[in-house]
Amino acid sequence: MSDQCILKVEHLTQIYHTTAGPLTVLHEVSFALQAGDTCAIVGPSGSGKTTLLGLCAGLDQPGSGKVTLVGRELGCLTEDQRALVRNESVGFVFQNFQLIPTLTALENVLVPLELRGGRVDEREAVDLLTRVGLGDRLEHYPPQLSGGEQQRVALARAFINRPRILFCDEPTGNLDGDTAQAMVELIFGLNRERGTTLVLVTHDLELARRTQRIIRLRNGAVISDERA
Repeated sequence: MSDQCILKVEHLTQIYHTTAGPLTVLHEVSFALQAGDTCAIVGPSGSGKTTLLGLCAGLDQPGSGKVTLVGRELGCLTEDQRALVRNESVGFVFQNFQLIPTLTALENVLVPLELRGGRVDEREAVDLLTRVGLGDRLEHYPPQLSGGEQQRVALARAFINRPRILFCDEPTGNLDGDTAQAMVELIFGLNRERGTTLVLVTHDLELARRTQRIIRLRNGAVISDERA
């Protein structure tokens, strides 16, 4: 583990204004992660887990508080600048895969590199797809793949830009038991190999206990912060 701070969250608060009045989704959330840390964010539905993940990744702007990601304070950046930080330093794995159905597995994995511009080398994508067991599915489209195979494509895509931090939002939520376990092993295996910081949102406490740290949310606030 490095002593370099990759993610720092300070007094993060998010309030949405609804017809029924203000709804506080997050309240004064603070924590920091070092390079190579693994952390799970757990809590009941509606506790603010996914909102927190999106704010940490710069997908949304907080109502108040600060997020500093790989040394950049996200609130000081434009939307385009935040997108650049994500593309250079962040990987994502979502519960619903978010693959482009008209692109092959290989093409889906290459998307983050193409967004960067410049020359695209397919060898890294082929190597990653082979690493996750899809070396014989390179030219298959998402509808031709099982849910577990689609999630493995998403995992390969998440690692294609060699991210410094990986955000996973319920990555096993749509998978059966055996497939989910295989996905977990791949996530932690690639995390160890590449030294990527891992932030994992999950309802699965067994999965959460595999991380070094568990942050528990309830009603948008941190109620415990446990280290292994």
